[in-house]
Amino acid sequence: MFTVRRIVLGPFALGPADAPIVCALAAVALGTSASCGQLPGWPALLARSLAASAAYAAGLWLVARLGSRPAAQALRAAAVMLAVAYLFGAVAPLQLVLHGRWLDPQVVKLEQALFGIQPTLWLERFIRPWLTEWLMFAYVVYLALYPALCLLLWRRHGEIALEHLLLALTLANVACDLGFVLVPVAGPLPFMGQHYTVALDGWVWTWLAEVIRTNAHYVGGTIPSPHCAAGTVMWGIAWLYHRRWFWALAPLFLSLYVSTVYGRFHYLADAVAGIAVALAALAAAPPLMRTWAALGTRLARKNGRPEGA
Repeated sequence: MFTVRRIVLGPFALGPADAPIVCALAAVALGTSASCGQLPGWPALLARSLAASAAYAAGLWLVARLGSRPAAQALRAAAVMLAVAYLFGAVAPLQLVLHGRWLDPQVVKLEQALFGIQPTLWLERFIRPWLTEWLMFAYVVYLALYPALCLLLWRRHGEIALEHLLLALTLANVACDLGFVLVPVAGPLPFMGQHYTVALDGWVWTWLAEVIRTNAHYVGGTIPSPHCAAGTVMWGIAWLYHRRWFWALAPLFLSLYVSTVYGRFHYLADAVAGIAVALAALAAAPPLMRTWAALGTRLARKNGRPEGA
């Protein structure tokens, strides 16, 4: 078992979920500075990165001031989720810094060698409006599960469960952001959109999914799949804390996996990589929380603060 412990640094009190976010914000700022010659408009990118870091620091300061009140937990969860969303977009300009090109041909060749088919094209034979609508519902509604699961965990299991979820989610999302730079993949539609012959027709949820594709997505941001990574983390946390949630959410998350490939958002390799990243994050979160708590206790004793500080 583990406990939640804050590490106090001046006016800030950092929990374990803050560590990967702070490191990622710093890495984006440093990466933007180091790659300024390759990035058009890099001063604006760097300014946005510094502003996001300052906003997150302000959130940490305010959470420390609020103490143990419910508002502190709500603000903390919101700050983490907003930081994760910011980082997803912030790495977009950095994707080609290392390789200078998209690696889609290698992914397509790998899937062809393994399966003898290209899975996103093979799935066209199953496309039906009703199936598209259900799968796009799973793809879109998962976003609402972020705050919903945070609230349910906090109400039923307290701060420890909430911090466990936030840490695992940040680990998985930051790993995905790193993957976008290490293995830059444009995605099925940008790379081979001309090969699709069946339209993804549906209704309201299909329309919403296309709105997200058009306005929130960008070329790249593909491997590992953040949808599959975050979805697996949430599903895994449900297994640990509330088995009824796990079984109730099973159809949704299984459909989410399929939707990423069926909807041409990701290659199958992206989905598998996203699930693998999530399992690693779920395995890493408990020992990291224990290590963070032990470090916080030692620092508090060294600085003469009460054990609960």
